[in-house]
Amino acid sequence: LAQARKKAQARADAARRAKEDCEAEAARLEREHAWVGVEKSRFGAPGGEFDFAGRDMKAALEALEAAERKLEAQKARVNKKVMAMFERAEQEYAELRRKRDVVEADRSKIAQVMGELDEKKREALDATWTKVTRDFGAIFSTLLPGADARLEPVAEGADRGLQVRVAFGGAWKESLGELSGGQKSLLALSLILAMLLFKPAPIYILDEVDAALDLSHTQNVGRMIKRHFPQSQFLVVSLKEGMFANANVLFRTAFVNGVSAVSRTVASKDAGDKAARAPASRAALAPRNA
Repeated sequence: LAQARKKAQARADAARRAKEDCEAEAARLEREHAWVGVEKSRFGAPGGEFDFAGRDMKAALEALEAAERKLEAQKARVNKKVMAMFERAEQEYAELRRKRDVVEADRSKIAQVMGELDEKKREALDATWTKVTRDFGAIFSTLLPGADARLEPVAEGADRGLQVRVAFGGAWKESLGELSGGQKSLLALSLILAMLLFKPAPIYILDEVDAALDLSHTQNVGRMIKRHFPQSQFLVVSLKEGMFANANVLFRTAFVNGVSAVSRTVASKDAGDKAARAPASRAALAPRNA
């Protein structure tokens, strides 16, 4: 009887240890697999997905062993680094997206700055055009009384290009081809000086700009310089008498007995009149507005 009791106690202890082992294994599986904790209430439910009462455990174990052998055979053909590669690719992708976002933000800022610069450029160009075309007309009408000139945009906005328009007696010419050579010279000189008025220089040198002009137009050049450039210094080389009367200082050159001679005259009004009546010679002069 005592021996039978010992055997029964040994079986009970073995069953208890087996139960504890099963409980420990169940706890481990529940920790490692979240779905076990969710679905364990359905374990063993008759007719349910987890009803194993009618299952052949031996066949299930054999199928498991076969699957494990197949898995082992496939391990040689599986790249074990693929997960690390995948994680690295994900990190690179995330970094590229971050850089793309930075580039997109920078592009937006650059586009905004470009728009602001374009607007400032248009404003500066319009202001320049407005002043230059006004001075252009004023200078040309001084050089050629009764005439007018202006710069017109070839399309909407001065940044598309400008064309020169000329009027005589209020009638605007369709083409500059209708102008004489002297009128074209005065027109070109007017445009150049109008641009110089926009951004003045301390000194200007004009070398025989009146060579193609008659005397009346030559006098108008001197009058124009005096009127429109009161704060500028001009050095003008001329062979025309009409220019001399508008100089503060007159330098006359002559070739006497095979030697070049230069004389300097500070021109008052009377002296300027005398200089204008003197015989023509090559002269350099500083206009009275110097």
